[in-house]
Amino acid sequence: MITQEVVNNQTLAKSEFGDIDQLGDALAPEIEIDSVPDEFGELYRVWNSYHLLGTFYQNLNGKWVAQPCNRDERPCCDTPELAQLFILAVNGLLVADVA
Repeated sequence: MITQEVVNNQTLAKSEFGDIDQLGDALAPEIEIDSVPDEFGELYRVWNSYHLLGTFYQNLNGKWVAQPCNRDERPCCDTPELAQLFILAVNGLLVADVA
């Protein structure tokens, strides 16, 4: 089953990982995250409109592996939110909170 979620700065949605309010205004205005079944579990995809920014998954050690598109980096993160932030950062989509 494919799940889809739109993360918007005005109305932050809850992901299946829990409350993502801590990301606050760091997310770009229209980022979508969905998942597809993989032979090893769920593969989560991060989209900006119809552009695939990258994927992430949980490895056997419980770490979240971020895989941004067109990059060689594959960092292991402690949380799925950090994996998402890494993908957004390498794509230049973090929005500074200047308030």
